[in-house]
Amino acid sequence: MAGASVKVAVRVRPFNSREIGKESKCIIQMSGNTTTIINPKQPKENKSFNFDYSYWSHTTPEDINYADQKQVYKDIGEEMLLHAFEGYNVCIFAYGQTGAGKSYTMMGKQEKDQQGIIPLLCEDLFTKINDNNDNNMSYSVEVSYMEIYCERVRDLLNPKNKGNLRVREHPLMGPYVEDLSKLAVTSYNDIQDLMDSGNKARTVAATNMNETSSRSHAVFNIIFTQKRHDSDTDNTSEKVSKISLVDLAGSERADSTGAKGTRLKEGANINKSLTTLGKVISALAEVDSLPNKNKKKKKAESFIPYRDSVLTWLLRENLGGNSRTAMVAALSPADINYDETLSTLRYADRAKQIRCNAVINEDPNNRLVRELKEEVARLKDLLYAQGLGDIIETYRVTGPGVSALKLTNAMTGMSPSPSLSALSSRAGSITSLHDRIMFSPGSEEAIERLKETEKIIAELNETWEEKLRRTEAIRMEREALLAEMGVAMREDGGTVGVFSPKKTPHLVNLNEDPLMSECLLYYIKDGITKVGREDASCRQDIVLSGHFIKEEHCIFTSSTSPSGEGVVVLEPCKDAETYVNGKRVTEPTVLRSGNRIIMGKSHVFRFNDPEQARQERERTPCAETPVEPVDWAFAQRELLEKQGIDMKQEMEQRLQELEDQYRREREEASNLLEQQRLDYESKLEALQRQVDSRYYPETTEEEEEPEEEVSWTKRETELALWAFRKWRFYQFTSLRDLLWGNAIFLKEANAISVELKKKVQFQFVLLTDTLYSPLPPDLLPPSVAKDREKRPFPRTIVAVEVQDQKNGATHYWTLEKLRQRLDLMREMYDRAAEVPSSAMEDCDHTLTGGDPFYDRFPWFRLVGRAFVYLSNLLYPVPLVHRVAIVSEKGEVKGFLRVAVQAISADEEAPDYGSGVRQSGTAKISFEDQQFEKFQTDSCSGGMSHSNTSQEELRIVEGEGQNSEIGLSADEVNNNTCTNSPDVPGSPVKTLEVSGDTMQDKVFQHLKIGSTFTFRVTVLQASSISAEYADIFCQFNFIHRHDEAFSTEPLKNTGRGPPLGFYHVQNITVEVTKSFVEYIKSQPIVFEVFGHYQKQPFPPLCKDLISPLRPSRRQFPRVMPLSKPVPATKLSAMTRSSAGPCHCKYDLMAFFEICELEANGDYIPAVVDHRGGMPCHGTFLLHQGIQRRITVTIAHETGNDIEWKEVKELVIGRIRNTPEADETIIDPNILSLNILSVGYIRPSYDDSVSLGIDHRTFYRFEAAWDSSMHNSLLLNRVTPYGEKIYITLSAYLEMENCSQPTVITKDFCMVFYSRDAKLPASRSIRNLFSTGVLRPSESNRVTGVYELSLCHLADAGSPGMQRRRRRVLDTSVAYVRGEENLAGWRPRSDSLILDHQWELEKLSLLQEVEKTRHYLLLREKLEASLLFGQDILCSKDLMESPKALSPCPNPAGALGLDSPNERQKELAAKCLRLLMHTFNRQYSQVSSSASESKLSEMSASLLRDGSSSPLSTLTPSTTCPSLVEGHYSNPDLRSAEVHSGASSPDLDPFSPEERKPRTCTFVPNIQEIRVSPIVSKKGYLHFLEPHTSGWVKRYVVVRRPYVYLYRSERDSVERAVINLSSAQVEYSEDQQTMLRAPNTFAVCTEHRGILLQASNDKEMHDWLYAFNPLLAGTIRSKLSRKKSAQTRM
Repeated sequence: MAGASVKVAVRVRPFNSREIGKESKCIIQMSGNTTTIINPKQPKENKSFNFDYSYWSHTTPEDINYADQKQVYKDIGEEMLLHAFEGYNVCIFAYGQTGAGKSYTMMGKQEKDQQGIIPLLCEDLFTKINDNNDNNMSYSVEVSYMEIYCERVRDLLNPKNKGNLRVREHPLMGPYVEDLSKLAVTSYNDIQDLMDSGNKARTVAATNMNETSSRSHAVFNIIFTQKRHDSDTDNTSEKVSKISLVDLAGSERADSTGAKGTRLKEGANINKSLTTLGKVISALAEVDSLPNKNKKKKKAESFIPYRDSVLTWLLRENLGGNSRTAMVAALSPADINYDETLSTLRYADRAKQIRCNAVINEDPNNRLVRELKEEVARLKDLLYAQGLGDIIETYRVTGPGVSALKLTNAMTGMSPSPSLSALSSRAGSITSLHDRIMFSPGSEEAIERLKETEKIIAELNETWEEKLRRTEAIRMEREALLAEMGVAMREDGGTVGVFSPKKTPHLVNLNEDPLMSECLLYYIKDGITKVGREDASCRQDIVLSGHFIKEEHCIFTSSTSPSGEGVVVLEPCKDAETYVNGKRVTEPTVLRSGNRIIMGKSHVFRFNDPEQARQERERTPCAETPVEPVDWAFAQRELLEKQGIDMKQEMEQRLQELEDQYRREREEASNLLEQQRLDYESKLEALQRQVDSRYYPETTEEEEEPEEEVSWTKRETELALWAFRKWRFYQFTSLRDLLWGNAIFLKEANAISVELKKKVQFQFVLLTDTLYSPLPPDLLPPSVAKDREKRPFPRTIVAVEVQDQKNGATHYWTLEKLRQRLDLMREMYDRAAEVPSSAMEDCDHTLTGGDPFYDRFPWFRLVGRAFVYLSNLLYPVPLVHRVAIVSEKGEVKGFLRVAVQAISADEEAPDYGSGVRQSGTAKISFEDQQFEKFQTDSCSGGMSHSNTSQEELRIVEGEGQNSEIGLSADEVNNNTCTNSPDVPGSPVKTLEVSGDTMQDKVFQHLKIGSTFTFRVTVLQASSISAEYADIFCQFNFIHRHDEAFSTEPLKNTGRGPPLGFYHVQNITVEVTKSFVEYIKSQPIVFEVFGHYQKQPFPPLCKDLISPLRPSRRQFPRVMPLSKPVPATKLSAMTRSSAGPCHCKYDLMAFFEICELEANGDYIPAVVDHRGGMPCHGTFLLHQGIQRRITVTIAHETGNDIEWKEVKELVIGRIRNTPEADETIIDPNILSLNILSVGYIRPSYDDSVSLGIDHRTFYRFEAAWDSSMHNSLLLNRVTPYGEKIYITLSAYLEMENCSQPTVITKDFCMVFYSRDAKLPASRSIRNLFSTGVLRPSESNRVTGVYELSLCHLADAGSPGMQRRRRRVLDTSVAYVRGEENLAGWRPRSDSLILDHQWELEKLSLLQEVEKTRHYLLLREKLEASLLFGQDILCSKDLMESPKALSPCPNPAGALGLDSPNERQKELAAKCLRLLMHTFNRQYSQVSSSASESKLSEMSASLLRDGSSSPLSTLTPSTTCPSLVEGHYSNPDLRSAEVHSGASSPDLDPFSPEERKPRTCTFVPNIQEIRVSPIVSKKGYLHFLEPHTSGWVKRYVVVRRPYVYLYRSERDSVERAVINLSSAQVEYSEDQQTMLRAPNTFAVCTEHRGILLQASNDKEMHDWLYAFNPLLAGTIRSKLSRKKSAQTRM
């Protein structure tokens, strides 16, 4: 019956008085076991349920179908009581709403025939107990009664337990109530009395639904125990049954019951526990309703909320556990309780599906004995049925042991013993027992089963004392066996091991392994102890094994001497190897404690006699213990010594021989290495001599020949001196040496500043002595200050810029001052721990200069300088200047308005009002000697005078020095001290040309010796930043710093109208020659000062460490540009030094990795372009497939570039990060086998850049076996999220080049399995675009490179010797605290290049100021009527090109032979200035291509004798492929053709050979880093060459390069245009001529490209992306044109 379902019965009661009063109708119908409920609102909607029992108690007992209390007990109670007697747990509980009759069904009433299930079950229980007649059976009954009220447990039978009882859970017993009283009862009357007292203590209250409503759950438990005594085995077994009778409180609704206050709280708790009970029933029913295969899984997953309520926790075993359970659902028949009744029926229906796994509660041992006895009885019956009953009788007589022997003998065929034979003779007709057994079928198996069963019963019935006795016997046998094996046990018998006995002599083993020593112990017993082998003729006490152990090896004899001492004698047997203390013994030997005994070759023992050792210690208590331990090694060494073998001496002798041999071999190797070194050095010297003879063929005899004296003219001598002076004062190398050598000091200063929390940052800065940035004397060493007067060019020094972020100040230190302060910083750092933090932050201490990190800073700081020229005083006309205030860095900080006019000496100053400050008249003296000295200094000072050309400003050698631009004669004269200080193009020069009459007219007011007065008025300052609070201005003559005129400070807010100084200063000068010269060429210097408000530095510098951190740019991460992988086959050769650059080419390389397909073709592997950056992509490769690498180089066709062969292609630096550690020697470098090399014609994929492609394509292919690298990264499938990076370097040899060049590219790749299906090439653009593009076109990665071909440098010149000088770059040296600098590094070579651009910017600003002044003066003279027709003549002269050329000074200057040459030179110079492009942001200071073209045009102009008008030199001449016929001079055309690149129409594959070149170049290829900033992208139309068709291309502008694609979906760059070497042109006339609107042109050195945009706005946007300056100029012109049209 295990696994039975819950018995469910429903019972409907009669109407109560409340329902009768409301005239309720019955909605319950029962037919057999089916119960139907009728919906009173919809009578046709009925619901039927089937239960185990349906009791109709609604009517009176007279009804035939009426079910009374006895019938309910008969169906449910009797069955449950029977299960209790069987030993099962039993539970009966009633469920229903308040007043449904639960308590009546369970408890009933005291009247006759009204008793419920609980009283009837208890009464019937004792009736059955009393009817028992079996004396071996005894019964005991215990009861407990508790109620669960408001989730608290109360004991109803113990009046002392008034408090709440705790519910606990036992691992075996399950949930139980602690301290719940269990009372023993002996009769039904005892139970009835306890039940009555418990019912009185229950919580009962009246509600609207029931006047005596139970407000708690009552649980009545009966513990029924049955004990049975077995007389055969004298064992007692018992079965315990737990009968749980539960009366639940009624479920109710608050509105129906009318509960309030305490009743409402009680109802809530009742509903909570009943709701939990419903959840448990539903969960159990859901689990049990599943199929068997899903039931176990569902039980593991489902959660049954037993512990949500105390009721369900205590009934856990009864609900789906070890119990037989019955449920009685009490129903109300009234229609007003329809919802509650329907809910009760549904709960009962769910409970019907629960299955309980009940088991009989008895001792497993007793149950096993009982089952075995039953099996014995069954087997006996079987034997009786077979006619073998006499065997059973024999068993009873002889006992189980004899019977078992008899049975065994019978089954094995052995003759039984005489007694057994006598017993067997009683069998009768069958003489042999064996025959009888064999004769009966199945009897043998039955007897065997009977014997096993009885044996098990005997073991189970064995007492504890018998088990102990048997265990002790086994232990004694085990100890005896271990003693024979030499393993002893402790006296207490607890632990097995070797324990030294206290009295018995014994042997312990010694082993080579220390852990195995003294693990075996052999006792030497009194008398004789034999030692030998196991197979000896007689038993040996100590058994040993081994080749040298005899069967009887030796004998130990232990006896007692007359004095009472124990004596052990060892007597070896014949021919037995036995050693005592290393000496072999053949006679009996007395053993002493501690003797070493060796038996055979491998058994080593130590003899111990505890008594003897104790007596020796008593005799000599002070005996020293031996230094060396007595172990196996000691015994072996002792054995060898006694045999005459000295191991120590032999080892020392052998060691000495090995040392001598090593010494001899080392000397031979050293001699051989020295000989090889000498041989290699001699070979290297011979090779060096061969190289020198090849590159420098001059012989010693030629050098020793006397040079022929060359006669130089005076002009050539001046040119040579000027060139020598300029070369002598080049500072590139010296400045770089200073930067590299002092970087470590700068780094240490910054590290100390960060650790001491000083808000100070140090960085290198270059300062040059210019007009805008004169060097203060404290920044120049004394030696440099003396040399300053002799220098023909301005001096540049390396200084340290100190940014005091605490006080908002910036200082400049010399390098010597940095070192001095660094010593103080180190001292401060060392004592920083002793100085309190308050002292470190003391502002007063900081301002006094006691801190080496800080300097005193002035109250007012220089904002910038401005220059006002005085040429208008020559005429005289008044001028109002608006000049720029320029800082030392070349930044325009604001503007200053200044008025300069000549006045008469007796003119009184007008009354300007209260807002104008009028100063008195100052008298200034101009002495000719003083001014001549200044003029000499300024002439030698380079930038200190106004004639400095742009080339002279680039005093630092490097890329800024364009070797292709030749110096004209006029520029040379302008840089000598003997030239005229007059400014070219000035109105003064113009007037000089008109003759002496004009000069006399102009200079009438400037007669030598007369007094001249002029007025300088400082009007306004504007656009000055608000960080300068108080602004004032001071001005002085450029050579008179001691006499300065200052204005009053003004408050500056940075907003509102300009600051009005309105400062008037009259100056009176006695006219001298020096004064006239000054106003012709020199300006007045205006210096603007302001009080700098303490503003925070940029956000980068707010904290202590962040100033040294680089800013984080939110751009896509790009792969680093790696250095080339070292070649393995090319011998290391000295690289030639590069001289001036000859030409540059833009290279575009296409890289493909091809994999072998099944058809035998190599197909390019798929490339993933989803990174979004050009020149990047990830190769998706298959594991274990042959590969080839293909590299295609595309470039413009030219005579200077021709590929010869591929020397080597290497792959290395295999890693899983983009960055590679290039300092580690890579062992996995692999040189690939080159398969094919040569020029190719462009394929369709590559020829789409500009229509008909005239580029040259050079391709080479190599086989790549990735397994040869022996790298795990390449020999496995790449894990998810990881990428593999490698570096490829191709060493290429070019024609006319002295050494190979190298192209390097980093690849990113991912390896998939061999059979993986990879998608086609993917990119960001083709995800969202339309169109068809072949996948093979995108399976490549591009790279953009710049090839520079430079001339060989003169190796013997001093300049090259300086350039080769190796200076240690200390910026890479580690200093303490460097890790805190967070990426900050000292500036190096880039600082020099940036400073060149700053100097050029200052020069351009100065030129702009001079030009603005002259234009303003000319406009003023044109508008003035003071000079009449003479001024108009001068105007015409100034408008003509001839007027721009000054008259030569025959007395002082080195003039040109013909004015035409001068004119052409000036024209070329002006053209260069007009076409100057500002690409410095990207190419820094390198010459643009347009400048190189202009230099070539200038050279052609110089070669031409006749002058060409400037109108013919339009910008379109730089693009001959677009505009033809603009060259009026054919030499310009020829100069363009021979400018370093061939015509665009030249086919590189035609048979025509290129012109051979005799010069040798030094090649250099640099990979271009792609800019992450996209200026513009979209479609443009390209004009096809020699056709009128347009081609649509996708263009992306990433300055300074333009990337061309076939379409928007194309992920591979097809061509590039370098904007830094291109000229962008736009002309409306050009559009009209070509009849193509919205067009503009891009002219490179090799071709002209006409582009067309979709509309006018797009065209201007493209122009702004290509050239922002040109776009701004065009917009300005268009706006002026529109405004003019509007006025018209």
